[in-house]
Amino acid sequence: MKENKSYIGPLIIIGLLFFVFGFVTWVNGTLIAFFKNAFGLDNSSSYLVTFAFFISYTVMAIPSSAVLKIVGFKKGMSLGLFIMAIGTLIFVPAAKMESYPLFLGGLFTIGIGLTLLQTASNPYLTILGPRESAAQRISLMGIANKTAGIISQKVIGGLLLVGSSTVAGAMTTAEQLDKVIMPYLILTVVLVVLAVVILFSKGLPEVSEEQEGTSESNSAKNSVFEFPNLILGLIALFVYVGLEVISGDTIINYGISLGFPAEEAKDFGTYTLWFMMLGYIMGIFLIPKYVSQHVWLKYSSIFGLIVTILAIFTSGFTSVFCIALLGLANAIMWPAIWPLALDGLGKFTKFASALLIMMIAGGALLPLLYGKFSDMYSTQSAYWVMVPLYLYLIYFAVSGYKKKTW
Repeated sequence: MKENKSYIGPLIIIGLLFFVFGFVTWVNGTLIAFFKNAFGLDNSSSYLVTFAFFISYTVMAIPSSAVLKIVGFKKGMSLGLFIMAIGTLIFVPAAKMESYPLFLGGLFTIGIGLTLLQTASNPYLTILGPRESAAQRISLMGIANKTAGIISQKVIGGLLLVGSSTVAGAMTTAEQLDKVIMPYLILTVVLVVLAVVILFSKGLPEVSEEQEGTSESNSAKNSVFEFPNLILGLIALFVYVGLEVISGDTIINYGISLGFPAEEAKDFGTYTLWFMMLGYIMGIFLIPKYVSQHVWLKYSSIFGLIVTILAIFTSGFTSVFCIALLGLANAIMWPAIWPLALDGLGKFTKFASALLIMMIAGGALLPLLYGKFSDMYSTQSAYWVMVPLYLYLIYFAVSGYKKKTW
């Protein structure tokens, strides 16, 4: 694609989609605290919110690629938004029926649509504009994503958590769940309107196989599983997504468990997102001019390890602030892990990319582990689960990504 200003319009549309990604993804931390209080759940059960949402990526990653080959990228994005709208609409009967499993079904449906939407929209970040500035566009999309997350936690948190006293019996389950209906009806309408706009938009070009592009590998290998850097990268991405979801989605519950009122704790998740935005901004200016991605990944992982240990051994708001700081540690890990894992894959790149998307399952499974440890020990001690995860990322950033043979 020739360098010109024609990509600005489409880039704004993709930025709007990433805003939607952030809004529906980062509200999960609020929903965890809300459902925990409304249904009287233990920690393990409350983190089924993240399981239902993120496991859809594993289920739908490869099917999404097949769907996009049939309908194309633009129609695929529109279809993804419609599916998300179905998921948000499910929240209405779930509230009326007071059914936690039905809420989880809605979240799973939202995740299906989001998987299709992300699989379709991400290629545009490389073809819209000069390829050498693709990393900057990814960072800008990250800022749009986290800005939406801050807004969603402020707005939805204000609607669902403010006034929901943690004192038993203050509100009935039905009264609390009724709060969900109006915001999710509005969100449904917004998603449907956006789907129609995308479908009839003339500003989005169709992505061809050639534009997506893959590098040819000189390797004679016959399987993706013969690439150690990919296998180790799959584990790294699984670990990273789990860490990001734990740091972002447990902090509200953690604050409440330390005695902070829900009205105050509802904003704790935004602190994590602010630090992530800071990380993206730093990445725009520092990578790769001053520091390489694998070096950034190494020091981010070391920083995450140190801050996690501080969170475990400090108390009160200091401990909460340390968890929020993990947003800075985790910010640039996604774009750092991908190129290291895909290096030299050549003709296997597309299938390997689908496998990497499936590793978003880390956001489904690792928070459940945190929730289990929270019930067994304490919400603070449960953060020990993150220590070996950061240690693994340090290993991958130092030497794991270099392995080309087993």
